[in-house]
Amino acid sequence: MIKLGKIYSALGRKEESEESYKAALALDPIQEQLASATQLFARGEVEEAEKLCREALKEKPDDVNGLRLLASIASKMEQKQDAIILLERAVELKPKFSGAWGDLAESYSEVDDYGKALDAVQRVIKLQPQLPFGFMIRGGILGKMSDHEGAIKSYQDALNVEPDHMGSNMGLGNVLKTVGRFEESVAAYKKCIEIQPLFAEAYWSLANLKTYTFDESEIKKMEEHAANDQMPISNKAFFHIALANAKEKQKDFGEAWVHFQKGNDLRREEEVYDSVQTQVTHDDLIEVFDEELIKSKKGKGCQSQAPIFIVGLPRSGSTLIEQILASHSQVEGTKELPDLSLLTRKLTRSRPQGIKYPKAAKDMTDEELIEFGESYLTTTKKYRTNKHYFIDKMPNNFAHIGFLKMILPNAKIINAQRNPLDSCISSYKQLFYKGQSWSYDLFEIGEYYLEYQRMMDHWHQVIPGEILDLKYDNLINNQQHETERLLNYCGLEWEEGCLKFYETKRSINTASSEQVRQPIYKGAMNAWKNYESHIEPLIETLEPILNAEDLN
Repeated sequence: MIKLGKIYSALGRKEESEESYKAALALDPIQEQLASATQLFARGEVEEAEKLCREALKEKPDDVNGLRLLASIASKMEQKQDAIILLERAVELKPKFSGAWGDLAESYSEVDDYGKALDAVQRVIKLQPQLPFGFMIRGGILGKMSDHEGAIKSYQDALNVEPDHMGSNMGLGNVLKTVGRFEESVAAYKKCIEIQPLFAEAYWSLANLKTYTFDESEIKKMEEHAANDQMPISNKAFFHIALANAKEKQKDFGEAWVHFQKGNDLRREEEVYDSVQTQVTHDDLIEVFDEELIKSKKGKGCQSQAPIFIVGLPRSGSTLIEQILASHSQVEGTKELPDLSLLTRKLTRSRPQGIKYPKAAKDMTDEELIEFGESYLTTTKKYRTNKHYFIDKMPNNFAHIGFLKMILPNAKIINAQRNPLDSCISSYKQLFYKGQSWSYDLFEIGEYYLEYQRMMDHWHQVIPGEILDLKYDNLINNQQHETERLLNYCGLEWEEGCLKFYETKRSINTASSEQVRQPIYKGAMNAWKNYESHIEPLIETLEPILNAEDLN
């Protein structure tokens, strides 16, 4: 009956196809349960989907489709290792199950086990060389490994098999953007729109280039799509933010704000953020990493001077600082690395149950401090070459500075600062790929900024003189002076190339990638004023620190 359903579907006989599928499912109650669980999962009802899937697997524990679905649910719930175990079982039971091999490759990649990921995806390619999926997955893995040329080739291999394959065109566009091949990136995104005119992410990706200008016909199409009541929430959010960027370029700030607000409201519906939990977490960090603990552990960790951390909030000039430093002959620019955060989890796992980070840091031995510092250097090797210094630009590391200085006492830390209102509004205008769930509501953005400032004030108090605050506005207005100050802090000799950072050829993964490939411009300074009449809640929230800022 399943085969008959497929035949009817291929002939375009939809009703007969659906009837055949229903008849087939009725003969197999387990598959019917899994089909219902799949529908629940697709609608975002994850807990209900998990419950139904587990019920089906109780009846038939070795059902490979059930194992694969439960793995997808586990991955969605950030239970990556559980997903891997389930998928490993699925391919053990059915070695030619290419879909499970593909999911397993991506799951390995998500935990940075790239060797196993590449082995798994090779199984997909061997099983289905006539399909683009294996090549596309390999492209994504190689991109994560910063092998961008390899990623481009893999996506092109996929497109040689199927030129109109959406995922491969999209992946190719993203990698081309990362390596600075702007026109080719635009062409790849436009190919996606040609294939599927309703593909919202492609429009958003064009907007996210920051230097692309939509023409009137493109704007009209986006307006039509954004007004479509049948459009899924996530897609409408993409269209609204892309439209907002288009209207902003036209200096129609009133209309731009309407779309920014609609896009953020829609995205906020899909995000989970608890501001109270953020405050509690920061309270714990401040309590643990006090002056007494920092002094007692000072200078006892790994003595390497190689790491340079750039912390702060997103959209606060960190990519510009990174590009300037990466233009120095002795400095390696990498990307936003997860390794420090992963070490905090490793510390928790090393302690008895119930003792978690940050409290787990209190009783770290001198040997552990060295071990964890060396572990950071080891796990980050895959992002580096042989230069003396390297940059870790993960902004959220601002919360972990106490831990960082314990295990890497000689690491340099640069706090990328920006006018609070410009910083917050710039985050509000940006749809992030993942994370930063605080950034889709003005009140929550303001509260998060205050929390960030509270943490930085604490670090300056307990680690005085060891963090460099670098203000975006100062860097824009006095580039040479601030660049000299930056290099002096990092212990680097002056190099003229740091002033011509826009000429440096390197891969850049953030939303500012195209902007930092151009000379410094002042257009983004005080950009919050374009929306001043719309941001009263934010201004009110930030009032405790705005009085100390020069907002003119």
